[in-house]
Amino acid sequence: MSPAAIGIIGIIVMLALFMTRMPVAYVMALVGYVGFSVVISTKGGLGLLSRNVYEAFSSYGLTTIPLFILMGQLAFNSGIGRRLYDTAYKYFGSTRGGLAMATVTACTAFGAVCGSSPATAATMATVGLPEMRRYGYSDKLAAGSVASGGSMGMIMPPSVVMIVYGILTEQSIGALFIAGVIPAIVLTVLFIITIYIWCRMNPKLGPPGEKFTWKEKFRSLSGMSDTLIVFILVIGGMFVGLFTPTEAAAVGAFGVLILSLIRRRLTWKGFVSSLEETLRTSCMVMMLIAGAVIFGKFLAVTRIPFNIAGWIGGFNLPPYLIMAAIVAVYFIGGCIMDALALVMLTIPIFYPVVTHLGYDPIWFGVIIVLVTQMGVITPPVGINVYVVFGVAQGLEDGGIPLETIFEGIFPFVAAIIIGIVIMTIFPGIVMYLPNIMY
Repeated sequence: MSPAAIGIIGIIVMLALFMTRMPVAYVMALVGYVGFSVVISTKGGLGLLSRNVYEAFSSYGLTTIPLFILMGQLAFNSGIGRRLYDTAYKYFGSTRGGLAMATVTACTAFGAVCGSSPATAATMATVGLPEMRRYGYSDKLAAGSVASGGSMGMIMPPSVVMIVYGILTEQSIGALFIAGVIPAIVLTVLFIITIYIWCRMNPKLGPPGEKFTWKEKFRSLSGMSDTLIVFILVIGGMFVGLFTPTEAAAVGAFGVLILSLIRRRLTWKGFVSSLEETLRTSCMVMMLIAGAVIFGKFLAVTRIPFNIAGWIGGFNLPPYLIMAAIVAVYFIGGCIMDALALVMLTIPIFYPVVTHLGYDPIWFGVIIVLVTQMGVITPPVGINVYVVFGVAQGLEDGGIPLETIFEGIFPFVAAIIIGIVIMTIFPGIVMYLPNIMY
């Protein structure tokens, strides 16, 4: 049997195991090990298995992940998200749909110190949902804006998905972070425009809230100080070459801890919870990376990714059509798989195709994050939707039906698609800052 045939069988077996709800990391590692052993040798498979698991947990470069996760957890438990929301509310709350706009803006800002989409959604759901309900907002708009705004934690640096993509493709994590800044801002603006148009079409969705004086607005800016300090330390430090990504992650986590202690916002219980959640999430991500690398090595020896690249090249199709097909695969896959698992599973297959077509790997990384961003809010997986649903169940005036939340996210999905089209037609939007830095 040819290596390519073994590879195809391996992919089919892997997809079948996914249906059993076996953890993705273990499935990829198991299929990769067995497949590599069949193609090369059992001894080679055992060596691959032990080496890659060890390297995943001992790699200096991967320490970026637990440090950024810790930074986000400390920010979550010290109330940074609530202060950001209060600031955004002072500026946007008096306009029609303004509370939803404030939620989206606060989500983007909180993403700059979090890097996790579900954590961002959970934070803003806790803060924003009660306020929007108090002012008579439709559950559809309120929950939809929280779930969709929470997805900004994926594109706004520091993003865990970007870190994993950079590790798998051996691209600069710093360049990926910098490349995500402008797209995050563009997407935030598109979300705000979406809310504005939606509320103009149906004014009952988001009635205006109370007005604030300019003095109160300026005073509220202090709520952004913690986020700005951390963002400037982390992203600014990497931009000027003061820190490597790993050093920036350490500085960011330490900075959030110090700011939280100075402001006396972090309890001992919150600190312990941050450490526990960081350990749990980091181990999950590390195992996913180890499994993805093992599976990627198996695919490499079967030559399937390179055969696909050559096969696609033989069609002489315009590169943009091929890229559109790849984006469609990510969109469909994002609806049925976790975003991080999807990226790790598909990058070994599609990355050689993309580089063969001449696309910039940094640009491709940002586009893939944008596409998988839709996956965290679209059914049936839509992890952010389930996070918001869970938070809503604890509201005093009752929960929000799951179908209502899913109904509320579709206008924002359209906004993300528009953003992807804009950044595909004008790739300079993504590459402007990386080109200056590098």
